[in-house]
Amino acid sequence: MNTPHQTTIFTTAISQHVWDTKYRWRDEDTVYDHSIQDTWRRIARALASVESTRKAHWEEQFYQALSGFKFLPAGRIMAGAGTQRHVTLFYCFVMGIVEDSMDGIFDSLKEGALTMQQGGGVGYDFSTLRPHGTFAHATGGIASGPVSFMRIWNAMCATLLSTGYRRGAMMATLRCDHPDIEEFIQAKQSSGELNHFNLSVQVLDEFMQAVHDNADWALVFPATELSASPPSNIDTVMRHWPGQPEPVACQVVKRIKARDLWQQLMRATYDYAEPGVLFIDRVNQLNNLWYCESISATNPCGEIPLPPYGACDLGSINLTQFVHNAFEENATLDIQGIEHTAQVAVRMLDNVIDVSGFPLPHQAKRQHSNRRIGLGITGLADTLMMLGLNYGETKARNAAAAIMKTICHCAYRTSIELAREKSRFALLDTDKYLQGQFIKTLPNDIRQGIAEYGIRNSHVTAIAPTGTISLLANNVSSGLEPVYDFQFTRNILEMDGQYQEHRVADYAYRLWQNRGGEHSLPSYFVTAQNLSPQAHLQMQAALQPYVDNSISKTINIPQDYPFEAFREVYEIAYKQGLKGCTTFRPNPTRGSILKNDQADMAPHCCNLEREAD
Repeated sequence: MNTPHQTTIFTTAISQHVWDTKYRWRDEDTVYDHSIQDTWRRIARALASVESTRKAHWEEQFYQALSGFKFLPAGRIMAGAGTQRHVTLFYCFVMGIVEDSMDGIFDSLKEGALTMQQGGGVGYDFSTLRPHGTFAHATGGIASGPVSFMRIWNAMCATLLSTGYRRGAMMATLRCDHPDIEEFIQAKQSSGELNHFNLSVQVLDEFMQAVHDNADWALVFPATELSASPPSNIDTVMRHWPGQPEPVACQVVKRIKARDLWQQLMRATYDYAEPGVLFIDRVNQLNNLWYCESISATNPCGEIPLPPYGACDLGSINLTQFVHNAFEENATLDIQGIEHTAQVAVRMLDNVIDVSGFPLPHQAKRQHSNRRIGLGITGLADTLMMLGLNYGETKARNAAAAIMKTICHCAYRTSIELAREKSRFALLDTDKYLQGQFIKTLPNDIRQGIAEYGIRNSHVTAIAPTGTISLLANNVSSGLEPVYDFQFTRNILEMDGQYQEHRVADYAYRLWQNRGGEHSLPSYFVTAQNLSPQAHLQMQAALQPYVDNSISKTINIPQDYPFEAFREVYEIAYKQGLKGCTTFRPNPTRGSILKNDQADMAPHCCNLEREAD
């Protein structure tokens, strides 16, 4: 039963439905959360429970941040905090190095199954598995290659789903110099193949240079893994390889034209929306923990590049709740309110690490040693419209960058204060940390604060795809994405396992209509379909300097967009300093959970039940 206050909080039926089916605490017929306020109070009390002093004060601060959907913790936090269920509050993990042996492979599979059983998505780098057709000298057999073993993971995920576990996402990455990279690129082009995986290619700077130069490109694998006693005259190159502390001699298995491989990757992405591209050297160069981590995979949606056993601890500030005088000449953004919410949110996300259980001891050890969090934003596109700004124009990008800059710097200052109050993260080497490329871009007072007091969290910002929690918050626009469309139909998975269509309308659009807005919308009301791919890229690039983890962004591509122009999107993304790039071009053979009168434009990375919130 709804109280009058409850009814005013939920202004759309789908929002209440999302709360009721995904985030409301119930145990079979016993309902514990009788209202959304009960959910907020449960989360606030759980996260405040690890405070050593002033628990009641922090519980109230946390509750106020949650109320009115100002701060939206990731869905696993909302669904699990304070319920006493045996679940993790972290939605996604990057798993450990997959050892190239039967024992190692199936140990990794078991770890993945245990993690997904508790609601965690998983990311893997399969580059450590020897290429298809090579000799397995330990057993005398022939290796079947990483893609074949990925099928076992895919079957494991399908089995867990069939037993009623929450739909979890999986990410698989492979190096662009692995001998099986061409098979990997084509792996999802058959219907139903690896359908529980998102795929991304680890693209090296050296490869991008080879593409530019139209040079040959060596596909390689560590020589000692291909042969117990490699002959001295084999063709080798030195490469950094996952699981190896120093560069190792890699045997050249094959040489191809770099542009030919790039063409294959671009064509697959153009036609099938996968694989995505991960600029892995840039990820490691900009990693705050460059001195003690090597990253080769991300969470399933790409906004958190993580070391082995790393975890996602995410939350988003709902910018729409800080707009005053929406659509008026004097419309403004409450920057002080955003700063205060960011301060409280950082503390909440830091406490998640101490409240949550972990599926595996290695995950707990990793997260407690770096205390990585990812505070981001949602509702950006709606907020820009409420301020009278066009998402595709420079003024809007500048405003968005200023918002993210404020959140980033506020988050760092808060983390420094938490280090003073509690302790710094265990892996902090202050001198090396301050030499990090991202840290060098921060204001002097932040770097001086780190030098004097340390910092509580190794990383503090990320921008995630917030589809489900944005629906909960009365369907504000998702993450930094433009509005998909002002009205559309969305398929939602019901508690009985069946999909049902829900008609939904965008938050800012409804607000405009409710205030007596005319039928013809102002020019600043733009949708994803109205924007060029370059406009998408420019917004992502505008915010990247203030995001120390990464950004999940789907660049919508018109169906009739020329292939050569499409290729340039990825090359521009690389030149603009992005850490990765994901596009979606409508394809009649691909399904969609979003329907309207125009072409389907669902994000490539995941559907509503698999996104990182």
